[in-house]
Amino acid sequence: MIEKTISLSDFYRLKFGDLPSEIIARIGQFNVFELEDVAAGKAKMPYSRKDYFKISLISGSNRVHYADKTFDAEQNMLLFANPQVPYNWDLSPDDRKSGFYCVFTEEFFKGYGNIRSYPMFQPGGTPIISITDEEFEQVKTIYGKMFAEIESEYVFKYDVLRNLVMELVHTAMKLRPALITPADTGGAHAAERITGLFLELLERQFPIESPMQRIKLHTPGEFAAHLNVHSNHLNKVLKETTGKTTSRLLAERLALEARALLKHTDWSVADIGWCLGFEDPSHFVKFFRKNEQTTPRAFRG
Repeated sequence: MIEKTISLSDFYRLKFGDLPSEIIARIGQFNVFELEDVAAGKAKMPYSRKDYFKISLISGSNRVHYADKTFDAEQNMLLFANPQVPYNWDLSPDDRKSGFYCVFTEEFFKGYGNIRSYPMFQPGGTPIISITDEEFEQVKTIYGKMFAEIESEYVFKYDVLRNLVMELVHTAMKLRPALITPADTGGAHAAERITGLFLELLERQFPIESPMQRIKLHTPGEFAAHLNVHSNHLNKVLKETTGKTTSRLLAERLALEARALLKHTDWSVADIGWCLGFEDPSHFVKFFRKNEQTTPRAFRG
């Protein structure tokens, strides 16, 4: 079951107790922490979305449930948590972990680039990277710089911290170059601009967090009209930049949300279909069977 979205203020209060709002405001939109040893029997992390980004470096083998997928890291783990996607992290009995993590809001990067454009933060991207002990030590040095910087009195320290967050992102992509696809490295020409606007418009409709919430755009024609382009042109552009048609991209994103809702909520199949823009439950069942080769009820088990 997906629990309510956890805000950054909620996170601070869970960690530090009832902090006054002015202190939370002063903490700001970025912070970095050492991962305290997790005692055996500690309550399991809730499967929920957060309204902030989180990048964690965690020792040892780990298992993370992220949307509808499960990722295993055999040695150590770098976890890039996206506010759009619910996740939780399994702890085995008597497991104790060490490591570090930083949390920040999208607002923290306002005017400094689009953090969501990086592969590990995109839908269908790879948010979990399994790393060796040697790579662990390499990444650990970046967190060390963060701790030193946030404690400093340097006037522009948050600019430095933004750079260190980006160093984490780029270090991960250099360690695992397969994370980068050709679409991620192209120039900012008109086709890529339209593609970026389409993907942003698509993602803005998610996540679905209530059976009363419904997407507003769910056909290629509706997206094209919203972007003020012809549907044939939009399809051609997306095919060039992503290798997929408008319909395929829509279907993949709807199927991703459908799998997550079927797996982690107790909503009816009809309710989930309605949230995803299907007026008739039978049309949702037909869509799901076409994309997943099984029915919603069979997938849910």
